[in-house]
Amino acid sequence: MTTSTTRVLALLEILQGGGTRTVADLAARLGVDERTVRRYAGHLLELGVPVESLRGRYGGYRLAPGHRMPPLMLTDEEALAVLLGLLVAQRTGPVTASGAASESAAAKLRRVLPKALGRRLEALLETADFTAPPRSAGAREAGLLLGLAEAARDRRPVALGYTDRRGRSSERTVWPYGLVAHGGRWYLTAADPSAGPATDPSAGPATDPSTDPSAGPATDPSIDPSAGPVAGPAEVRTFRLDRVTGMHVLPGSFESPPDFDPVAAVLDSLAGAPWAHEVRVRVRAEEHHVRRHLPPGLATLSPLPPEDGADWTEVRLRAERLDWIPGVLAALDRPFVIDRPPELRTLVTSLADRLTMYATVSAPEAPAPDDH
Repeated sequence: MTTSTTRVLALLEILQGGGTRTVADLAARLGVDERTVRRYAGHLLELGVPVESLRGRYGGYRLAPGHRMPPLMLTDEEALAVLLGLLVAQRTGPVTASGAASESAAAKLRRVLPKALGRRLEALLETADFTAPPRSAGAREAGLLLGLAEAARDRRPVALGYTDRRGRSSERTVWPYGLVAHGGRWYLTAADPSAGPATDPSAGPATDPSTDPSAGPATDPSIDPSAGPVAGPAEVRTFRLDRVTGMHVLPGSFESPPDFDPVAAVLDSLAGAPWAHEVRVRVRAEEHHVRRHLPPGLATLSPLPPEDGADWTEVRLRAERLDWIPGVLAALDRPFVIDRPPELRTLVTSLADRLTMYATVSAPEAPAPDDH
C-alpha cells in the first residue's frame, strides 16, 4: 500500500470521526500541505465517498450526514493485528465470546479486505497453529464483562450472584473496582460493604466468598445505594467471572480508593486462596529476584528487615500439595529458611539427597569396539 493511499485512508478515518475539519487542521494531521489535502479529498470523491466542501472562515471538509461507510478500511498491519488478536484470544486469552463469534468476526474481516491482503492472511490461517486448545465461553460471560465494566467505570453498585469453588451460592451488593484478565480467566475486584472493614493484609485477601448463615443476609441493609456517593473501609474480594450467576446495576454511586491496583489485588487474592497447606519461607534475596523466579499469582512477597547486611524476603503461599515446592525453592538459588510447614523441610531434604545421588552416579562405560 503506497504512502499516498495510506494518507487518503487516514483522511477518510479522520472525517469519519464526525464534524467539519478545516484544511489547515487536516494538513497538519496528515503531514502534507493544504493543496495535497484537497487532492486527497478529490480521490475520495472519485471513489464514491460523499465528501462535502464547506467554504468560509470555518469551512473545510466533512462527510455527508447520514452516510454509512464500508465496515472496514484497514492497512495490512492493522488487518493483521485484528485477525491475530481474534485468533490468539480464542486460543490463549480470556475469551468472553463463543468460538463461533470469533470465527464469524474473522470471516467478516476477510470479506471486506482487498484480495491481495486477504490471500496473505489466508496463508497465515492455513499454516499457523497453537499448542493450546481453544477455550470455550459464551455470550452470557461477554454480557457480564461489559455490564461490570460499565459499572466499574461509572462507580455504580452491583447486585451480584456468585457460586464459590465449593459450590456454595451467595447474593450480595458489591462496589466493582476493576476487571483483570489473568491465566485465561476474567476476575472482578470489588469491595464488599457487607463484610465490614478490610481484613489484615497479612492474612491474605478473601476470595470466593460464600454466605455465612449466622451473619444474616449478605447485603448490608444499612447501606442505601440511592443515598448518593458512599465510601469507607470495606473488604476487597475477588470474583471469577465464570462463577458469577447474575448481576444487575443498582442506583447510587460509590468512591473507590485513588491508589487501588486491581492487578495486585487479584494476584494477592489468588496467592491467598484457602488451600490445604500454608507455606511461609524466608529467602535471603531481594524481592525482585524472588519475584522473577515465581509465576505471577503464585505467592505473596514481603520485604523483611536486612540481617547482617543481606536483604531478606518473606514468601507466603497456599497449596493443595507440597511436592512441587522444593523444586521452586531450589530454582531461587539463594539460602532460605522454612518457617512452615515442618513437612516441607523433609521434602526439601529428600530432593537434595536425590540430586546429590544423581550428580554422583557415573555413566556406564562404553563397550569396547569389536575388532571382528
